[in-house]
Amino acid sequence: MRGWLLSLVVVLVGFGAPQGARAETLADALIAAYKNSNLLDQNRAVLRAADEGVAEAVSALRPVVGYTLQGAWQRADVMGLLGPSVSEGLSASLALSAEMTIWDAGRRQIGIEIARESVLATRQALIDVEQNVLLFAVQSYVNVRLAQEVVALRQSNLRLITQELRAAQDRFDVGEITRTDVSIAEARLAASRAALAAAEGQLMIAREAYKAATGAYPRNLAPLPKAPALPRTMEEAQAVARGTHPSIRQAQHQVTVADLQVDLAVAGRAPTIGLGATLRTDDEDKQSQSLGLTMNQTLYAGGRLSSLQRRALAGKDSARAGLQQTAVGVLQNVGVAWANLAVAAASIQASDLQIRAAQAAFDGVREEAAAGTRTTLDVLDAEQELLDARNARLEAEAQRYVAVYQVLATMGLLTVEHLQLGIPTYDPEAYYGAVEKAPAHSAQGKKLDRILEKIGN
Repeated sequence: MRGWLLSLVVVLVGFGAPQGARAETLADALIAAYKNSNLLDQNRAVLRAADEGVAEAVSALRPVVGYTLQGAWQRADVMGLLGPSVSEGLSASLALSAEMTIWDAGRRQIGIEIARESVLATRQALIDVEQNVLLFAVQSYVNVRLAQEVVALRQSNLRLITQELRAAQDRFDVGEITRTDVSIAEARLAASRAALAAAEGQLMIAREAYKAATGAYPRNLAPLPKAPALPRTMEEAQAVARGTHPSIRQAQHQVTVADLQVDLAVAGRAPTIGLGATLRTDDEDKQSQSLGLTMNQTLYAGGRLSSLQRRALAGKDSARAGLQQTAVGVLQNVGVAWANLAVAAASIQASDLQIRAAQAAFDGVREEAAAGTRTTLDVLDAEQELLDARNARLEAEAQRYVAVYQVLATMGLLTVEHLQLGIPTYDPEAYYGAVEKAPAHSAQGKKLDRILEKIGN
């Protein structure tokens, strides 16, 4: 089983990347994640739906034109001078009507502003999704690299223990050590094979996560590039987050929406004035026209209007508190990410010291074992400490690298634009600009069709 796993990993990692093939960089992985993300596609569609909310609000400013076509068959018993008779016949009529609200205390205009602020809030939510997609891609790339290095480390450890077992067997054959020493080496060899199989399994898991993040399995991954620059202090990072993080910006737009909802509730108490026109004709060519004004106002609704206004005020307070709590959470996340970065850096330094000490101890124990003053168990223990130190160094390096991007994400800067990946990005203004005037036909409608086709491609 171990041999099968090892062979499969070799095929996937080595044979899958022929010599001379271009190495797949972290930037390539980020670009692939951005282009292939179903999550981004889903939230872009959510944003386009929010854009349509503006079109719907704008349409409320325009007249509503409709028609009513009626047809009927009638039969009646008629009592005339000559006796009873039956009257029956068909009738038809067509009515064309147009209605338009000409004054509503600003309710429709407030509705447009609410829709626009909702669009801006949804755009910020899309940026937050973009950050999560890119961070997952970074983590997946680093995890594959880490898993590959751990597999290589475990393979080296297996070769070393195999040599130790052979040496122990040779010393046993000449009577220098007991059978117990050989058994200890055999047990460590079996444990090393199990650890290698586990490392190979982790590599397979990391490859699956990479595919989920980017849309394809990793090929020949290039070494990690230099990490992006960060502010000098945590306070500077938090200051940037206050002004740029999409969650805070989204909450700010939601506060504006809540304020507008209060204005809308107040305006709901005012009357509305509408203009209506009707043109009617029937099958006897009788025509009629009407034009009139209507004024409506709710005087009493059982307390509903007051309740709506109080609800809007409560929503306003909730949105403002939500903004404050969102800011608190963002700043906390910056602090946590900054602490993780510091911990990883300290772990790297400690691991370097541990590796140097463990290497010196291992070399010394091997020499002493060759002189007969150390046992096989001493050698294997020293080798295990060195292996653990090297493994800890690899994990700390991976943690530190990912922590840099986590800090960027908590600052709101983990975007394609900030990382300068050099690819076309989704333009939220394109669709919004095509629908904000609520087009139905004509050149605007054709422009919208072209935008939709481009998005589909």
